[in-house]
This record gives sequence, C-alpha cells and structure tokens, in this order.
Amino acid sequence: MADAVAVPQFQLPVSPADLLRDDGRGDYVVQEVLPIRELPPALAAFRAAFRARGALAVLQHFDSVYSVLHHFRTVGTAVKEDALELMVNVVSHHSNELPGILSDAGLSHADRATHLNALKMNCYLLTSLVDAFEMETLKNSLSEADPGGKNKKNHAKTSGSFWEEEREPVLQLLTQVLQLDLRQLWGGLSVEEEFVSLMMGSCYRILENPSIGLQKYRATREAVTHLLAGALIHCRQMFSATLKITQMLQHFEHVAPVFAQAVSLWAKEYGLKSLVGELLREIGQKCPQDLAREASGVKGYSTFVTELAGEIPVLVLSNMSVLLHHLDGESYMMRNAILAAMAEALMQVLNGDQLEEAARGTRDEFLSMLQAHVCDVHSFVRSRVLQLFTRIVQCKALPLTHFQSVVSLAVGRLNDKSVIVVKNAIQLLAAFLSNNPFSCKLSCADLDKPLKKEVQKLQEMRDRVRSTAAPVITPEEEWEAMLPEVRAATQQLFQPLQEREEEMLEVEETVESAVEQITGLLRKLNYKSAACLTQKALCRFQGKEPFSSLMEENEEATILDVLKRLYTGSCPGENSEDPPNDNSSHKTKEVVQEEQSQTELLKQETLVQYLQDAYNFSVKITEALNLISKLMYENSVSVVQEAIEFFVTVSQFGVPQALLGVRRMLPLIWSKEPGIKEAVLNAYRQLYLSPSEDSERAKAQSLVHSLSLIMVDASLGTIQCLEEIISEFVQKDEIKPAVIQLLWEQFTEKSQCSSLEQRAAVMLLGMMARGKPEIIGSNLDILITVGLSEKACEDYCLAQEVCNVISKLGGDPKPAKKNSAPFRLPQNHMLFGCLSETVSKGFAQPSTHWIPFMDAAVMLIYQLAEGPEEICAHILQVCSQQALEKLQEADEQNSDPGNSPSRDSGGAASLPTFMLMHLVSLVGQVALQQVAHLEVSVSAEIRRRRILKEEKTKKHSDSSKKKRRSQATGNETTMEEELGLVTATADDTEAEFIHSICETELLDGKHLFSAFVPLVLKICNNPGLYSDSALSAAAALTLGKLCMISSEFCDSHLRLLFTMMEKSPLPGVRSNLIIAAGDLAIHFPNLVEPWTSHLYARLQDPCPSVRQTAGLVMTHLILKDMVKVKGQVSEMAALLIDPDEAVVGVAQNFFGELSNKGNAIYNLLPDIISHLSNPDCAIEEESFHTIMRHLFSYITKDKQTESLVEKLCQRFRTARTERQYRDLSHCLTLLPVSERGLHKLQDNFDCFADKLQDPAVYSCFQTVLARFRRAGVKPEAKALAEELEQKLSASHNRGLDSTETCQEGSQIPVSVPAKQKTIRSSCRQPLSPVNRDDEDFVTPQPCTLRNQKRAQKRRPRKKAVITFSSDEENSSEDELLAELREEETPTKTTPITRSSARRLR
Repeated sequence: MADAVAVPQFQLPVSPADLLRDDGRGDYVVQEVLPIRELPPALAAFRAAFRARGALAVLQHFDSVYSVLHHFRTVGTAVKEDALELMVNVVSHHSNELPGILSDAGLSHADRATHLNALKMNCYLLTSLVDAFEMETLKNSLSEADPGGKNKKNHAKTSGSFWEEEREPVLQLLTQVLQLDLRQLWGGLSVEEEFVSLMMGSCYRILENPSIGLQKYRATREAVTHLLAGALIHCRQMFSATLKITQMLQHFEHVAPVFAQAVSLWAKEYGLKSLVGELLREIGQKCPQDLAREASGVKGYSTFVTELAGEIPVLVLSNMSVLLHHLDGESYMMRNAILAAMAEALMQVLNGDQLEEAARGTRDEFLSMLQAHVCDVHSFVRSRVLQLFTRIVQCKALPLTHFQSVVSLAVGRLNDKSVIVVKNAIQLLAAFLSNNPFSCKLSCADLDKPLKKEVQKLQEMRDRVRSTAAPVITPEEEWEAMLPEVRAATQQLFQPLQEREEEMLEVEETVESAVEQITGLLRKLNYKSAACLTQKALCRFQGKEPFSSLMEENEEATILDVLKRLYTGSCPGENSEDPPNDNSSHKTKEVVQEEQSQTELLKQETLVQYLQDAYNFSVKITEALNLISKLMYENSVSVVQEAIEFFVTVSQFGVPQALLGVRRMLPLIWSKEPGIKEAVLNAYRQLYLSPSEDSERAKAQSLVHSLSLIMVDASLGTIQCLEEIISEFVQKDEIKPAVIQLLWEQFTEKSQCSSLEQRAAVMLLGMMARGKPEIIGSNLDILITVGLSEKACEDYCLAQEVCNVISKLGGDPKPAKKNSAPFRLPQNHMLFGCLSETVSKGFAQPSTHWIPFMDAAVMLIYQLAEGPEEICAHILQVCSQQALEKLQEADEQNSDPGNSPSRDSGGAASLPTFMLMHLVSLVGQVALQQVAHLEVSVSAEIRRRRILKEEKTKKHSDSSKKKRRSQATGNETTMEEELGLVTATADDTEAEFIHSICETELLDGKHLFSAFVPLVLKICNNPGLYSDSALSAAAALTLGKLCMISSEFCDSHLRLLFTMMEKSPLPGVRSNLIIAAGDLAIHFPNLVEPWTSHLYARLQDPCPSVRQTAGLVMTHLILKDMVKVKGQVSEMAALLIDPDEAVVGVAQNFFGELSNKGNAIYNLLPDIISHLSNPDCAIEEESFHTIMRHLFSYITKDKQTESLVEKLCQRFRTARTERQYRDLSHCLTLLPVSERGLHKLQDNFDCFADKLQDPAVYSCFQTVLARFRRAGVKPEAKALAEELEQKLSASHNRGLDSTETCQEGSQIPVSVPAKQKTIRSSCRQPLSPVNRDDEDFVTPQPCTLRNQKRAQKRRPRKKAVITFSSDEENSSEDELLAELREEETPTKTTPITRSSARRLR
C-alpha cells in the first residue's frame, strides 16, 4: 500500500492535453506517451497487473491507456477494442469491491485517497474511450456516402459494430458506479462536480449522434436516461443539466423527442418534477425575436414542448404561464408548440364534466386561444390548430358550448388560400360529423319539425308557470306602492262634511267580519271606504285586535297603521289560529308543485337547446357541403381526396344534400391522377357495395335501390361516369351474382317495381355488360321479348334503354383474334324485326319519346346488322308510305280544285306536324349512320379482307420461294418493296372509294335520300310556313346531317345553314345547327373555315343554352386545332363573366384544358387583353378584372411573367383611352413580379410614365411594388424598388401639376385614331342573333391569292342579301324561299392543317 500512497493526486482535466503539463501543484502528470507499436504489450502488462492488484493497477498503468486515447485515430481497431474491454473489466471490478471497502470502519485516509485516485482514473479513461468511439462512429456515419475510401468504410463497420454492442453495457456500468455511496471517498462531502460531469458528458456525447433516435437504439437511450437520472439525483446537477439540455435543444434538432421522453421518465419514476419547470422557464425566457432568427433552435424547443406535453401534460399545464408570451412572437413553430401543449392539456387534463370552476375557466381560456389562432397570419399555424381541434373532437374533449363556434371557424377556413389549411378544415368537419353528440341523422328538414314542436311546448309551459307562479312582489312592497293613495283617501276623512261625501257603509258585527270587509275593500282598491270603515271600527272595537290603540301620534296615523297590518297580514284576528295553519299547508303544496313545474321547465329548456344546437350544426354542415363540393375540382390532389372522403362521411349521416356531392364526384373517375380515381372508386365502394343488411338478397336490394336513386333525373354525363365505375367493379368481381339476378327480375317484372325502376334495372345491366358482355349476350332473347315487344310502343324510354344495352355487344374494342370478323347478326334476326316493327308503328303516333328511341334503334341496326342499309331503307319506305297514305286521306277530305297549283306545299302542310317531324328526323339519322357505316365499318371490313388476302398471298409466295431457292436475293428485295408500295397505296384507294360513294351515289337521283332532300330544304327555307319549333329544330339538324354526306352538297348549303344559325328566333334550331357546324368543321374543315367568325358570334347569343352549346363546340374545335384561336378567342374569355353558371363552367373548363397545351394561354393573353379593353367591346371594368384574374392564374413560369411584364408595358404606347391604361396597369398587379421583372419595369418606364397621372394607374404600380417588397428581397433589389418608386412618384406628381396641359395636348391626336378604330372595328362585329328583316347577312370572304384580292378591290362585290318571309301562311311560295345566289357563296378556301398545335408553342 506504500506504493499507492506515493502516487500524486489525480485531478480530472478540462482537456486531455492538461495531463501532459506539470503545473507545479504536485498533481498526477502523464510521464510518457507510448508509441503505437508499444501499445499492445503495455496493455498486456496492464491486464497482468490488474489480475494481480485489481483496480488499483491503473495507478501504475494509466499512461498505457492514455497513449491509446492519444493515438486513437491512427491506432488499430484491435488495440482500441482491447483497451475498452480492459477498462470495462477494471471499472466493473472496482465498482463491485467498493461497497465492501467503503463499509470498512478502519479504512485509513491514505487508502481512501488511493481508491479515490484509482476510481477517478478508471472512470476518466473509460468515459474518454466512450467519447472517442462515439466521435469515430459519428465521423464514419457521415463519410459513408463517400464512394471512395473502401478501407475506411470496412474499418468503420468493424469498429462501429463492436461499439454498438458495447455501448449499452458501458452505460449500465457507469450507472452502477454512480449509484454507490461515493461521498465517503470525498470525506463525507458531496461527490466532486467534475466527476459527475465526466459521466454526464459521455451521455451528452452519445445523444449528439443523429441516429440515436432510431428504434434499434432504444435500449441505449434508456441506459443514457437512467445514467443521467442517477447523476441528477445523487449529485445534484439540476442547474447544469438544465443549461446543457437547453443548449443541446438549440443545436441538435434530433434530441428533442429523446429529451422529452427522458424528462417525462425522470418526473414519473425519479420524482424530478422541478426539472420540468426549470426547462420550460428557460425556454420561456428566450427572446421571441431571437427565436425568429434561429430556425434550428426554435425547431428543437418547439418539438420538445410538444412531445413533453404529450407525455406529462399535468406538469406542462402547471408551467404553461411562462410560455404564453411566445404566442405573440414571430416564430410560427413556437406558436404551434404552445397551442399543441394546450390541446394536450385539454384532452388529457381539462376534460370531463366534473371540473372545478378554476379548471373550467382555464379550459375555456385555452379553447378561446386556439380559436383565435384558427385565423393566424401563418398558414402552418392555421392548419396546425385545425389538426389539434380534430384530435380534440375525436377525443370528445370539446364542450358542447364551443361546438357551433369551432364549426363556423372550420367552414370559414374552406375558403383559405392555403391548400393544407383547406385539407385540415375538411378533416375537422368530418371529425365533427363522426363524433357529433346530436344524432346519426342530420337532416335540417327532419330536425326542424321536432324543434318547432318542442319550442311551442316550451312556450306553453312558460306561460303556464307564469300564470300559476307566486307573486314576485311582497305584500309590504305592494303596501308601499299603495301608501300615497291610501294616505290621500284617509286625509279626506278629516275634511269638512260639505267638501266630502258621507260614507253610507256600516261596520260588521264581529271583528273578523270587519277585518274581511276592510281587507276586501283594499283588494278592490276602494281605499276611501276602507279608511272610513277602519275609523268606525276603531270606535266600535276599542281595545280589540287589530283595532287596539297603538299610541300613534294622531288618528290618521292610527288608521294607516291598522290598514297596513290588515293588508300585509301581520296581525290576524283573534280566532284565526287554525286558518293560518291550513294556509301554510296549502302554500307548501303550491311550493312543491311550483318546484316540479320548474324542474319540467328546465328539462324542456335543455331539450330545446339540444335540438337547437343540432339544427344549427346541421345548417353549418349543409353550408360546408356547398363549399366542399366546389373543392372537388381543385388542382391539389390531397384536397380532392379529402373532399371525396368527406362526402362519404356525410352520406352516412343522412344529410340530403350529400347526394349532390356524391353525384358531383362522378366525373372525377376520368381523372388522370390515379389517387383521385381510386378515391372515387373507394367512395362508391363504401357507399354502395358495403350495405349493413344481413342477407345477400337484402344487400342486393339495398345496392340496386341506392344506384337507382342516382340515376333519377341524371344527365347523360352522369350515367357515363357511373357506367365506368360499375364496369370497374364488375371486372374486379365486386358485384355479387345476387345483384344481377335481382336486376333481371325487376326488368322482367317478376318482382314488383315501377316503370322507373324497370328502366333503371336495364340501364344497370347495360353498365355491368360493359365489364362482362356475357351478362347481356346470354339473355339477348329476354331483352328483345320484354323490351322490344308489343309493349314497346307504350314505353319508348324502356325500349331506347334496351337498344343502348344491346349495343354493348358490338362495342368491344378488343376482338378475341387479330383481324377477326366483327360481331354481326343476320338480317332475319328477331331483333331487327322487332326494331323495324316498333319504329314503323310509332311513326304515325304522336310521342315525344319516339325520336330518341328511333335514333337508338337505327344506330343499333347499323352497329349489329348484316346489310343494315337494306333494313333501314325498308323502314324509310314503310314510314314514307304511311305519310303518303295520310296525305291522300287529307287530300280526299279537303279536295279543292283551286288549290291544285300549290298541291305540294298545301299537302305538306296538311300532314300532322309530328309525322313530318318524325319523317325528317328518321331521314337525318339514317343518313348520318349510313355515312358512319361506310367510313368506319365498311372501310375497316375492306381493310381487314385485304390484309387477310395479303397474308394468304404472302404465305403462298413464301412456300414458292422455298421451292425456287436459286432465285437472286435482289429480286426478293424488289418484290418486298413493291409489296410495300402496294400496301401504302391500298389505304388511299379504299378511302377514295368510300369518298366517291358518299360524293356521287348517296345523294344522286337513284338513292333513297334524294327523295327527301327537297322536303328538308323546303322546311328550312320557309320558317314562316313551317313555324313549329320542334319541326324546325329537327329539320335544321337533318340538314346538318345531310351535309355530312357530300362536300359538294355541304358547300352549296352552308349559307343556308349559317343563315338559320344567325337568324332563327328558335334557340333549339340555333343549338342544333351549332352542333352540326362543329361536326362539319371536323369533316370538311376547308369549307367551314371562312364561316368561323359566325361560329364565334354564337358565343354572344342571347339564350344561355345556345351560348353553352356554342362554348362546348368551340372548346372541342379549338382544342383539336380545327379553328383559329387568334383574335376571336377573347369571346371565349368573355364567357367567364356570363350570368349563367353553366356557361361560366364551360369557359373555365376550356381555359383549363387549353393551359395544358404548352404556352397557349401565354401566347393568347396579349391579344385577349387588347380585345377586351377595347371600348367597342363594352366589357365593364370590374368584369374585365374578373376575367384577367382567372386567365393570369395559369401564368406560372418566371420567363412568361417577365415577358408579359415587358409586353404589357409596351402596350401602353398603343393604348388610346384612360380605360385601357387602367386595364393594362391592373394586369400588371396580377403578375408575381420578380427582380428581373422589376428590371423590365425600369427599362420600359418611358412607356407608361405619362400615364401615371391617373390615380388608378399609379395605385396599381404601387401595389406591384408593395407585393414585391413583401416577398422578401435582397438589398440590391430593395434599392431598385425604391428607385423605381421615386420615379413613379415624381411622374405622378408632375402629371398632376400639368394635368390641364396634358389634356389639351392629348385631345388632338387621340380623337382621330379613336374614331378610325371605331369604324374599323364596326366592320368586324358579328351579326345580331335576333331575327330582324331589315338586316343583311354578309357571306364571309374566302381566303384567295393576292391577284384575286386585287381584282376584288378593282371590282367591289355586291353584298349578299337574304331575307326571311313573314310568318303569314298565305304568302306565296316565292316569298317563302330564302334568296340564295351562287356567286355570293365562298368557292375557294384556305386549307387548315389539322395538326397546328406547334403554332401555340
């Protein structure tokens, strides 16, 4: 032991280098740092000494392990691991033997000092090794991404894996050391602070590793936590730990959740609750301005507070006051953290009905703070608060008194600009629905009736209680009110007799009777008589109560005192002891009844309040439905998905308006986003494929009923969307066979159902057949027998749906085999017989549903029949024969020889209007289907047969080539090339063949159509004679269909078609012709191109339905590049402010689709601005702003923004009116101007400098600069903005000073060009859509060559004039015809390239 005493005292160094310097105080100093090659034998010697002397061996071998630490970066892995293993054994041995040593009473001071030195040395070396291994692990983890240095990587793996295994045992060993009663080593004093800091420093070093938060290091985190707890408990390191934890939270973001778990563990298991307050107080004292600048620090603090509140909300709640001032700070993360802590307190602590008054006040205060931050300036805070409210509602921690206010806030956030806020608002409303305390059915109509009933009942109860309630005013208070009048009446008794009338009343015989008499008079307000009787009673009943003398001042005071006692009941009569007892028992009964009434009233008030809250909640949810339904077509996928999920939730609570949202989500099935499409499928899967019924039959009935409700009054688009969804379900076998079986039963009327349900059943079968055609194919006879039998004439709607369903058999786009024959049925099939018979029978019967059925029947015949033209020709002949027979009957009845010259027109007029309309419609449908049949089916069949023939020929030639192998290779190549040429020309030959049939044969005199063309033209040319609106619309549509057949026929009748489109007063005619013109623009683009302006003119039609139709047609034509968009596209933009919502939707859809075509909107914007800001356009300023806001929302690229800034600035030079100045400057405010955009404004300042005198223009430029500053710009950009602002202000002030001069100078040059512009633009205005006889219809000029234009200038062409006749039927036939001149029709046109999308780019 003498050797041990000779060792100097070991002082824990601040840095390892301190042990190499001798400061002269006699402390231990490292004598020699061993070289690397001597380290293994030195460690071996240390190990041998350890076996001999135990832990005290470190006193002589400290330098060996210190040398390992000194060379740690370069020494081998085996040496490092050997050193760590050795020190673990040494410290473990020392900790095990220390309890016995310390318990020895005879331990000398020298021995204690020796063991203290050894413990400090051992622990220093072990913790230094821990730090070294941690540093190496951290360094290697950061360098793992480096592709080079394979040796380093392998080395790191070996060392790292060893250390990860040893880390936890080492920490447990250090914890074991700290748990010993080490104060005896320090002479009974507290453990040296540096020694404890040594342990804690290793813990902090381990926690600095970013990977410590991973799940696989959970045991390590727990070991660190327990080690730090030991240091805090045994060694009182609270203050230093608080500072260190706060510092680490500031610099290392990943430690926040680790420390939150650690602090909660210390508070729960070790009782260190005061540390929570110290930490929160330290965070609360941070300056909010400093936190706003330190992103990393504030993130660590906020995460720590949030996690800690989730672990120990009670302790955080008690220290919440020190954090509240951060709610007013700039850091949104700190606001989020404190609000989250409040929410945790509300959910886990301040929850329930049994709260004390103080806790209830705290709860309400927290809820008010949360509600206030729903409208926070930062979107992340708004979204976070909505998330917190969602959790609060799901935990049922929101009091009912706050329900309405929070719901209102959530509904208001649906209009938020931030996508994440809107998404969380929808989630909150869905949580309110799922956890509402009111009802499982939230229909306003269902809640309104019981609410009114209970309110009425409550009012009746209140009236009843009010009538039976005891008087609120006491008798003493009533007496005080009566006293002035009673005193005045008493004073009259002492007036002379001539001034008052003598009272004739006499006092009763007994005192009791007198008391009742006087009291009754007082109740009747007869004060004078009561006073008189009291005066007489005082004389008669002297000394008897209540008329005994009370020594009053005078007689008047005595009378008043007696009256008071009688009225208030304070002095009853002598024999009145029993009645008061009876009266008190009666009063007791009244009190009990009154209490019962009050209890019932309270219950009724509670019920009414409950119903009122439920009704208000339902109203708010209904309001939210309208807003959320509009969010389904937002650009954000997550918002759309949340909206869809919300409507699923609403539907489950029986809100009637939910069906509108369920229908509105249907078109999203066509979305290009897979997430949205899958969300729609999941929504319908939850709503319809998961009914709550038990049996399969009941589930099938529920499914069929629900789907049938959707199809009631559904549009064609809705039905197509539903068909896509159902076909998806059928293909995935999600629809059970019981559903299909039930649908067949409803269709065949085996189960009782209405005609609507029968029709819905066949429609659903058709939808399912798209996924599995065999559903229809195996039951075709049933469809024909039930749907197209004799009863078909009674229900054409059902027959039409049956035709649509059967058409699914031929609609499979993927044949089983390549080049296989298409599915066709023979002409003698019963289907075509039934169709022909049903169409022919219904031809002569008036029915509004016959034409739609006929269209479907003809289409089905052309789709499935072999030789459909023969079947349809037969139908046409039969129907024409019926019309002729009807005409002959009319002629026989009205035979008049004077009318023989006009027999045709008179005969046609004598036919029933419906029959003529049927005939015209039938001709048009057959003509259109014949063209489609030739161009699609016949053309495809010719090509299929040619390919089969070529393949057969090729096989034959291949076999012949094998027999003639001696032939040269060059000839074979030549033959293949020739075969390729033949194949290439074959397609053109076939197309030309089909084209020649349409051009020359279908409308010649031999074909059936030629017989009906004059009739159609006559009806179209004579709107006065054929004035029926339905007939005119049918004839117009048929004319368009006939024009589809032949380009020659189309060219010769385009003027008539566009004349009717412009002049017809019937919206149906105009709509039909717009659709026809759109089809013709695709079929014959070169012919329709000169008439494009008249198509655009229909966008300004006075009828909303016509504008909507024109918008749809122009959308298709423009997006398919079939018409020019320059110049006239501004008329499409004008639809954005249309008063009809459907028209606005068409325009929004058009620009949305156009924005997907590269830079299309960017290229068109300057042109649109010029046209709409033109005074001749008559667009109001506010409407112009609305249009521009929508269009500029599509400008998202920086280059586009910069270019538009320059173009808009340059447009100021060509602007001529103040309105144009204001419009251009407003457009600049809609662009997010960047620094480069600001340079563009600076460079083009001269373009708009003279326009800044207008306050509106100047204000717009100020808005641009203000928005630029808010974006947070660089100092140089800020200087540029200030310079531009000074120039703007100077020009504005200069303009104000010289306003009069500017106006005088601007009057001369502006007036003439403005007038000229008005004259030029008037020539381009579209013709008025109203049918006026005094207006001319001008044929558009064709696109010709330059020499032809010069010839036209030399010889100006006379304008074409087309006049409609009056509507009088007795006009002559010549007057009823429109004047058509051949020389006025466009003959030559400019071809339109169909693929002109490149121009937009």
